[in-house]
Amino acid sequence: MHLLLNIDVADLASAEAFYSTAFGLKAARRFGSAGVEMLGAQAPIYLLQKDAGTIGAGAMARDYVRHWTPIHCDVVVDDLDVALARSLDAGAVQEGAIRQADWGRIVTVADPFGHGWCLLQFRGRGYDEIATHS
Repeated sequence: MHLLLNIDVADLASAEAFYSTAFGLKAARRFGSAGVEMLGAQAPIYLLQKDAGTIGAGAMARDYVRHWTPIHCDVVVDDLDVALARSLDAGAVQEGAIRQADWGRIVTVADPFGHGWCLLQFRGRGYDEIATHS
């Protein structure tokens, strides 16, 4: 399987600037004014220009206020404090305090388009610190 991540955004130029600054992604291919391929993660991320009010999934109109979805993305970082500061400087909004877990540290942020992201810093063996094997 090959995974692609598509992110609808209201403003392609500001989205490219955010994802470049916050997560260090680099623009690769452009698809006119409709999209840009961002590389630097394990899967390519496609930022897609979709105006607010247009129909998205089902009959729901797109809006770019903070929203909840059962699918979210985690960004694993080497230094959570540095990554959080970089994300906030780029325009993310922090949602809650940094939390500690047996596997590491986590903080949630929202991008300027209402999409939620978790920033994770693993410690030790990461999730293997808490994993059980069946």
